Amino acid sequence: MPSPDTLPFALHALRNQFPPLLHGRAYLDNAAGGLLPRRSIEAITAHLTQFGATNAMPSHAPGQAVLDLKTRARAATALFLNAEAHDVALGPSSTALNFRLAAAFARLWGPGDEVILSGLEHEANASPWRELERVGVTVHVWHARQPTMQLHLDDLRALLTPRTRLVAVTAASNVLGVTVNIPEVSALAREAGAWTVVDAVHAAPHAFPDVQTWGADFISFSPYKVWGPHLGALWIRPELRGQLPWPKLSFVPDGDITGLEYGTPPFELLAGWLGTLDYLRELGGGQNVENQQLTRAALLAASHRIGELERPVLTRLLEGLLHTPGVTVYGPQNMENRVGTVAFRVAGQTPAQTAEALSARGVDVGAGHFYAVQPLQDLGVYPEGVVRASIAHYTTEEDVERLLAGLR
Repeated sequence: MPSPDTLPFALHALRNQFPPLLHGRAYLDNAAGGLLPRRSIEAITAHLTQFGATNAMPSHAPGQAVLDLKTRARAATALFLNAEAHDVALGPSSTALNFRLAAAFARLWGPGDEVILSGLEHEANASPWRELERVGVTVHVWHARQPTMQLHLDDLRALLTPRTRLVAVTAASNVLGVTVNIPEVSALAREAGAWTVVDAVHAAPHAFPDVQTWGADFISFSPYKVWGPHLGALWIRPELRGQLPWPKLSFVPDGDITGLEYGTPPFELLAGWLGTLDYLRELGGGQNVENQQLTRAALLAASHRIGELERPVLTRLLEGLLHTPGVTVYGPQNMENRVGTVAFRVAGQTPAQTAEALSARGVDVGAGHFYAVQPLQDLGVYPEGVVRASIAHYTTEEDVERLLAGLR
């Protein structure tokens, strides 16, 4: 592992890779979407300049180059997940891909079958499976325990039955920052004969997913939360692909992952995502690799460095909010089992009022329910929601101090 002082980007140089950070605002809404590094922006521009809207077409040279781009994007995404390329689908969003997966489940299951949804879910990993109620599937909720809003395996064990077909769980709550031990959940579900579908959208920017160690059957994430363009990705356990009758174009073979990729891909965004991954390669110290090839080792090093950069910033954010008069923090009150997202409310203010006042001072946070219906219902703050401050590896403690000063 390279030492921090030998890595290519010191923090100030790293921040210079992200043009919006040069505007002087404190961006603390990374859970809604990350910023793009210059390499991604330049890759999008270069693709559109050279190819316009040229489609993948093996019959001519530009079309062949675009087809190769799609192949490379799928392979690089698989590397990000520690997976194989033929098990990864790319689409407009993780929500869209999950609804496509739900259409396959609706052709497999019906009355008597059961699905369990964790009580921490973003609706992208809840509404698609609730649609199965239309074909007679029973949906149960595995509620998080208050006040820390953490999931307990004993509560899941009590819900599992021989009729359970699917357990839907997030790797990290998009609103509360609570993390979940995915290998333990996956193992428990498998013992009961159920599949596990994991929403890694919020976890991925903080610690890159690993399908080999998580033990789940389906994992989705959104490149645009990992400093890429607006895209979604879905991994499916290889032995399951042939069992899933998703709606598809007639000429696509059964089990072919491209059957989930409806329509023409946004090729320019795939190019941008490759640019982001190249940035992460260098962030992980992979700048000297022959031909500058993306490697899993470089990605793991980048993920490790991201964790090191975020830890002191999150510590200051959480402790500062906990000690600010009039502020109520939701979720864990310490650094255990959480990522860089903190939900809070200020006494006497709606979340929208707090966020608007902060934005007027150059500090941008989110406000609302963030599609996290179940956890905020359980906390009694839906639909008005909470204020959400969320960091990335380029966030500084100075950004946090500006937030805290704006709340005093």
